[in-house]
Amino acid sequence: MHSFFGFSLKSRNHSLHRHAETLGLGCLVLFACLAFVSTSALAADDHSSQGAWKLVWSDEFNSPDGSLPDPSKWMIETGGGGWGNNELESYTARPQNVQIRNGNLVINAIKEKYTGADGVARDYTSGRLKTQGKFAQQYGRFEARIKLPIGKGMWPAFWMLGANIDRDGWPTCGELDIMESVDPQSRTVWGSLHEAGPGGKVMVNKSFTLPKGQKFSDDYHIYAVEWEPNVVRFYVDSVLFQTRTPADFPAGSRWGFDHPYFVLLNLAVGGSWPGNPGWGTDFPQSMLVDYVRVYSRQ
Repeated sequence: MHSFFGFSLKSRNHSLHRHAETLGLGCLVLFACLAFVSTSALAADDHSSQGAWKLVWSDEFNSPDGSLPDPSKWMIETGGGGWGNNELESYTARPQNVQIRNGNLVINAIKEKYTGADGVARDYTSGRLKTQGKFAQQYGRFEARIKLPIGKGMWPAFWMLGANIDRDGWPTCGELDIMESVDPQSRTVWGSLHEAGPGGKVMVNKSFTLPKGQKFSDDYHIYAVEWEPNVVRFYVDSVLFQTRTPADFPAGSRWGFDHPYFVLLNLAVGGSWPGNPGWGTDFPQSMLVDYVRVYSRQ
């Protein structure tokens, strides 16, 4: 005699025996499903026990059109040369290069002759902003919704530097590049970590590429990192594309992601990585930032 959950299957009727077995199997499947749901719920509870994200700082860029970014949140950085990157632009604080428009921060790269405060005449101007001295945070979720430019020589970036840079210098302060793009076709972005290693600077990074036919210059996308003790996770539109820990760096490296960082946004022209603009690169080029938001764990 076979018994499933108290149902007797003893019968001289083969059809009844078959249906009873089917019923028993169905019960087994039902209980298995309930167990799976219960396990999944526990897993979800385990994840939520880490705490939800709470918004602690943001800029929605909703000031009147033509205005400069909120000076209580941002410093507009000026200068040329790209701080060692051999960039071709002069960063300015002019509204032609940096302004609020239609609920966006607009950073314009313009092809024009311009002589900056350093007395050097350059062929391009653009904009660079940072929260240094105004806002910095250790750990959290940092995200921005951005529409990128397109063309050879364009180098948009949403990134962070250690707030101790003035004291300890770079790369000891650490650098966290949430999004950079040097792709002339605007299909690929990079996420990178830089820190001090045994031989100087060490870096780990990985790229994220859109499906064929899509471009980051066609629409807005959300770029984010979730930074917690000993781990940094990189996302594009909620897609996790790399996770980094101290184990990803060579022995003897200093994990430089255990202190507050400030936020930067800029659009470089040319430089060591993207190269010079090509004949097919039209100007002006714009980087449109809908918002920047920073969260911490509750």
